[in-house]
Amino acid sequence: MKIRSFVHKGLKRFYEEESAKGIPASTADKLRKMLAFLDAMGDAEELEQLPGWKAHRLTGDRKGAWSLSVTGNLRLTFRIDTIEREIREVNLEDYH
Repeated sequence: MKIRSFVHKGLKRFYEEESAKGIPASTADKLRKMLAFLDAMGDAEELEQLPGWKAHRLTGDRKGAWSLSVTGNLRLTFRIDTIEREIREVNLEDYH
């Protein structure tokens, strides 16, 4: 699936330009792997095969969004458009 849109400007810059400005430097390698995986995955079921990233669907007012654990507090969140086969609204969020 192709990543189409970002909420987090620093993450967008990192994805498009490989510039770590705007994201925690200690997370760059892991975020690079996560974004590459999202770009290459075929469907959402592949996320469930990643126990180390604690992939899960969000509930409540965030229903339909996914979350991957980057660090203890940081999460990579996004939505999957299954019809267009795209990843949208990619964000880097501090849960605490």
